[in-house]
Amino acid sequence: MINTNDILDTIKMIETDHLDIRTITLGISLLDCMSDDADVCIKKIYDKITKKGENLVRTGEEIALEYGIPIINKRVSVTPVSLACGSMNAEQFVRVGKTLDKAAKEIGIDFIGGFSALVQKGMTLSERALIDSIPQTLSETDLVCSSVNVASTKAGINMDAVALMGETVKKTSEKGPMGCAKLVVFSNAPDDNPFMAGAFHGVGEGDTVINVGVSGPGVVRAALENAKGESLSTVADVIKKTAFKITRVGQLVAREASSKLGVPFGIVDLSLAPTPAIGDSVARIIEEMGIETCGGCGTTAALALLNDAVKKGGVMASSRVGGLSGAFIPVSEDEGMIAAAGSGALTIEKLEAMTAVCSVGLDMIAIPGDTPAEVISALIADEMAIGVINSKTTAVRVIPVKGKKVGDKVNFGGLLGEAPIMKINTSSPLAFIRRGGIIPAPIQSLKN
Repeated sequence: MINTNDILDTIKMIETDHLDIRTITLGISLLDCMSDDADVCIKKIYDKITKKGENLVRTGEEIALEYGIPIINKRVSVTPVSLACGSMNAEQFVRVGKTLDKAAKEIGIDFIGGFSALVQKGMTLSERALIDSIPQTLSETDLVCSSVNVASTKAGINMDAVALMGETVKKTSEKGPMGCAKLVVFSNAPDDNPFMAGAFHGVGEGDTVINVGVSGPGVVRAALENAKGESLSTVADVIKKTAFKITRVGQLVAREASSKLGVPFGIVDLSLAPTPAIGDSVARIIEEMGIETCGGCGTTAALALLNDAVKKGGVMASSRVGGLSGAFIPVSEDEGMIAAAGSGALTIEKLEAMTAVCSVGLDMIAIPGDTPAEVISALIADEMAIGVINSKTTAVRVIPVKGKKVGDKVNFGGLLGEAPIMKINTSSPLAFIRRGGIIPAPIQSLKN
């Protein structure tokens, strides 16, 4: 039975508290595009994306109009390109990237993800070639996003890949900051993540699938305004109930998109994805709980409560919860995080501690452009260790900004926002990174 109060609550969440569907992401398998002939493979990729995705944007707009629910992004994720184009060299991978960009523009989507490789245990020649092609590909395309999974709880941390990705991030940054904003390094990357830059269509998925990512930091913050002075047990209950409502909206949109497109419904990712807009901030939720400034002592505990309560509320609302699901802490994309980092209250070290309990990792962090590649590699290694030991997804999307120093700012525009250049410890880890090899999987990986 439809509850009138629930309907009114949802309307308020949309109109005043920034509730939206952050993305409808169409996953497309490219495994049937394989060919020993690069030209044939590239043509198949373009044809399949433009055919399968031709109605995605129109369908999203129809659902938004019909239900009055803002749908911010329409995106496509594809099979990791290193798998679908396994016989190519770096130059040919650049051509594939440009083909993805062309196809994305043809169907009118916002981003396309899957220029990716899975190298947690080792690298094939094609995977190395794809990684080598990332700086050029991201600098010469507009909509292509790239991700590389370098670690997992089952495999450990591939330190050779970690070293290579530090160099890759550095090379990409030399061509401009936007390339690094479209590049993420993962541990335990999920196959069904609808959010960029880390989305790809997992090899265990079907030919196509619809995954939806919801967002509602402003809704949670507004709900907590009515719980001032209450115990943290009550705070957790308020967040769970709010997450339930948010997820129900996401499931409605996912099922409608699935039906209209004739594509199976995959998952709802119930992550709280912030924006630079005032009132749409995860940092402000933490402060609403009683922390004076996000980054101060107590921040990690508050974030742990938030992340757990969001998951508990979401799983009660949908049997198809997946992706990342939790609270995002991207510095440049969160108005409260920007303010906290700018004031010095929020540091990279504190962010790293927070990633042990949030749903992703070190995200959209701008650092000085002269940061050495080995320091970036070591930062990646630290974050991968948190993910591997805790059996969770963690990621690094760090942006060295050429010519910028600590205290300067960089503006990415749109949902990517702006970020202060944050201080990073440059004590040299070079000898550690040069050791290479594999950091073995932890004992908790032996679950069979």
